[in-house]
Amino acid sequence: MKRYRLVVTIVTLTVLSGASLVVYAAGQDKTSDAFRKQFIDDFRRTGLNTTPGDAMMLRILVESSGAQRGVEVGSASGFGAINMGIAFERTGGHLYTLEIDPGMVKQCRENIEKVGLEKVVTCIEGDALQTLRDIEGPIDFAFIDAVKSDYLKYFKLIEPKLKVGAVVVGDNVIRSERAMKDFLDYVQNSPDYDTVIIRASLEKRDGMSISYKIR
Repeated sequence: MKRYRLVVTIVTLTVLSGASLVVYAAGQDKTSDAFRKQFIDDFRRTGLNTTPGDAMMLRILVESSGAQRGVEVGSASGFGAINMGIAFERTGGHLYTLEIDPGMVKQCRENIEKVGLEKVVTCIEGDALQTLRDIEGPIDFAFIDAVKSDYLKYFKLIEPKLKVGAVVVGDNVIRSERAMKDFLDYVQNSPDYDTVIIRASLEKRDGMSISYKIR
């Protein structure tokens, strides 16, 4: 009988301990650094998402530049938007992320809400060649990662709204160089921008262009 009671007690304590862990996990502060880091580490990325190294580079660029108003062209499920959103939260700014696929828009919005960034990041549904026209300036940060052959078109819609000192990042500029040659020629040869091609992550064996608006 004593052994039976001991077993029951151990099982009960185990169940209660497990229950408290569940309550703790459910009650975690989704805006905490620890929760967000775990969410990002566990994020189920696809080939459409930015790599962790590139996403961290974007976060650092936003935060170090003190950007206040950003635009992302191509949200996918929101991995990049979350990373940039953390930086915009710290700078007191706002990010508008644009996505044409309704399914991706739904995922992006849900993921943004899961980490408590819905007041900092707005996901806009529709063709960026149309929705970019409605984004008000001034813009001091932009990340372009959508249809490669349309990069220059996206850029031209953003350019009139760019502040001096704005940073514009283009993704996949090494492997998709031919598809966006007009964009790269423009940002690399225009006297209004300083541009460099970098590799922040080797996961996709690709790179990004970073352009700084000097005037």
